[in-house]
Amino acid sequence: MLEAVLAEFGCQTGTIHRAIGGDSLELVCQIGVPETLMDKISLIPFGKGIAGAAAATQAPVELCNLQQDLGGVAKIGARQTGVAGSLAVPVFDPSSGKVSGTLGIGKYVPYDFTDPEKLRLEEIAGNLAVHFAQSELG
Repeated sequence: MLEAVLAEFGCQTGTIHRAIGGDSLELVCQIGVPETLMDKISLIPFGKGIAGAAAATQAPVELCNLQQDLGGVAKIGARQTGVAGSLAVPVFDPSSGKVSGTLGIGKYVPYDFTDPEKLRLEEIAGNLAVHFAQSELG
């Protein structure tokens, strides 16, 4: 699924995190994240970094050029990804409406995601939420 999302958006990196304990995000899968950053992204508190900010604010978080501007949410280590344009959206549990995870994508070039692109990623996140819910049941 993540490969298809990256192809659709022309992105080179992506992450899917699942909420655990109501205040942290656990990495489910990733594409393109350097091994040196895996320990930093494997468990993220709500409010920290781009994914954590998306979970805490329950809204998309975008940075046009992570290499130049951390936007007050990204950590300096995030620059090691080589990503410039990035977008993370929350995944909402379909039954409770609470954040159940995040979906993040990134490009190696500066990029402003359009409103239709943000809406499309949120739509995909909605499909991911159903998958999260089904995997908890099964």
